[in-house]
Amino acid sequence: MLFRSQVWCSEQMPAQNTKLVECPRDAMQGIHTFIPTDTKAAYINQLLRVGFDSIDFGSFVSPKAIPQMRDTAEVLAKLDLSGTTTKLLAIVANERGAQDACQYPEISYLGYPFSISETFQLRNTNATIAESVERTKAIQELCEKHGKQLVLYISMGFGNPYGDPWNVEIVQRWVDVLVPFGIRIFSLSDTIGCSNPQNISYLFGNLIPAYPEIEFGAHLHTQPHNWREKIDAAWRNGCRRYDGALRGYGGCPMAKDDLTGNMATENLVFFFDDVHAGLQLDRSAFGRGLAMVDQVFPH
Repeated sequence: MLFRSQVWCSEQMPAQNTKLVECPRDAMQGIHTFIPTDTKAAYINQLLRVGFDSIDFGSFVSPKAIPQMRDTAEVLAKLDLSGTTTKLLAIVANERGAQDACQYPEISYLGYPFSISETFQLRNTNATIAESVERTKAIQELCEKHGKQLVLYISMGFGNPYGDPWNVEIVQRWVDVLVPFGIRIFSLSDTIGCSNPQNISYLFGNLIPAYPEIEFGAHLHTQPHNWREKIDAAWRNGCRRYDGALRGYGGCPMAKDDLTGNMATENLVFFFDDVHAGLQLDRSAFGRGLAMVDQVFPH
């Protein structure tokens, strides 16, 4: 399927609720100093009171690869889900991790990073892209068996620093391959912060109308000077699912040595208020979560 030269404006898209996904796991995973389990749990419990659509709270991956996340099961046991509609998402890197995550009824979503950069796929999950296709299929089957939903992250979705081939047609081709597995949520991931309004507009403006049954999200890594133009481009082209992390902490430790920060959640909230997106957040709980950031993250 080839991309069209024009893009859709958001006014042409069906009305959708804006979904905000908070990502403390992504914020924490690259920090070398271990954050105590009780501190993580207290922070995530506060985030559960805000009204986010879902929280990317932990990962079931090798503790050697990501030592910060070695206590995900222990954190989960300390979370209070009794008064929240927010769902939990856990990242997995292979079938073993998916099997582990599927044992917990509290987890609604499994996230798997599918890189369209061969180099990064090997670095991040120790698999080639061809192997990752089969892994994706196996993880999707586990999700269906256990009543979970798979969120597939198209990592390096806006380019890569390794010289691997990238263009918008490559992104489209892999979505074409993976949609028949039954996956219904794809998050386009700007792993190293190389997206710009042009490629954001082109990707979302073509993918969303081509797959009206698929929910496409934006997982954008940014710098302080360019966050708004990136959100604006995604919004104008119909994206209604966004990942963020309070204060913009985080980035992928497997990508390169210097981490580009996550999209700051407070910036997303400012933007959605400006465009009257109708976010249903508890602003007091949001403020308390924001105030906890300095206590949670080492300086």
